[in-house]
Amino acid sequence: MANKTRILIVDDEEDITEFLRYNLEKEDYEVEVAMDGESALKIAPRFDPHLVILDIMMPGMDGIEVCDRMRSMPEFNNTIIVFLTARSESFTQITALETGGDDYIQKPIKPNVFKSRIKAILRRHPGLNQEGQTSSVSKFGDLEINFEKFMVFVKGEEVQLARKEFELLALLASKPGKVFKRNEILSKVWGEEVIVGDRTIDVHIRKLREKIGGEYIATLKGVGYKLDY
Repeated sequence: MANKTRILIVDDEEDITEFLRYNLEKEDYEVEVAMDGESALKIAPRFDPHLVILDIMMPGMDGIEVCDRMRSMPEFNNTIIVFLTARSESFTQITALETGGDDYIQKPIKPNVFKSRIKAILRRHPGLNQEGQTSSVSKFGDLEINFEKFMVFVKGEEVQLARKEFELLALLASKPGKVFKRNEILSKVWGEEVIVGDRTIDVHIRKLREKIGGEYIATLKGVGYKLDY
């Protein structure tokens, strides 16, 4: 699982999305693009963005509705939503913020100004450091996870995890205390690779507990799992 800050761009103008993607990837962000609101709502649960850059004026489902629907989903509680708009009318900006948007950026915008704004906005995210980047190492009591090196240590001793075990642990560690539902775990860890069921998750959780200790992963019966320490 990559340990980059994830940004989802939602805009129906290809020249805009390419401009934004180019400048964000130069800053080493992981970027996904959706060309409409429906696609954004399909991509977002899998991609789990730290930040969504959302155009207001789109055909079909506009940015206001996309934001409203994302804010109704608990998994996006910490996601920062920034609106892109070419409109300067105050009512548009007010509506965007009242719907659940965190900020807005007016088009057109110069690359350096855009990148500076994004860095400043990302500092608000609770899961990112003051540079707006994910930390490569996280510690939870005696448990240490190095996301860049795909290594796990318990009380200073390295623990060997299989790939899916690490990805599952990294997902839970991405938002400590949050209960990840089973369908969310399947989507983010296994994706479309194979058809697996709840039993697969249970087996991986059991193996993780055997390797890192049973106290770190809590079960919410009938719902899912969380990292608890």
